[in-house]
Amino acid sequence: MAKFQKGNPGGPGRPLGNSSTGSRNTVNRTLDQLVSDDAETIVRKMIEVASDGDRVAARLVLNRIWSAPRGRPVQVALPRIEQPADLISAHAAVAAAIAEQAITPQEAAGLSAVLETHRRAFELVGQEKRVEALEARVRGLKAKLT
Repeated sequence: MAKFQKGNPGGPGRPLGNSSTGSRNTVNRTLDQLVSDDAETIVRKMIEVASDGDRVAARLVLNRIWSAPRGRPVQVALPRIEQPADLISAHAAVAAAIAEQAITPQEAAGLSAVLETHRRAFELVGQEKRVEALEARVRGLKAKLT
């Protein structure tokens, strides 16, 4: 039977009984079990060693205990956005904030994504109005024909 013919059950997929293991391998699961009882002691010791000046321990503590921030509030004075034309001045404010080094390019990309969502919302409202106008026109033409 060809691979993609109707009625072909397909490949084996995930073997039965293997869904609870996830993607972690056996060694990692075993290490997690061994360390789970002493995790607090290990962390305290790493902090102690890091406090004594061990830079590797300090880096490990900082990387593992405190996760990297995924974002921060940014202060950018954006104009009120009440119509699509307002988006131009909003994008200009974002560009100016980058130039003044008030925000990073990555933060500006996030703001631009929000502004793009505004643009799409305006576009959707405009399309809905056009569709409603066309439907009203069609109803009017149908009424004239009958």
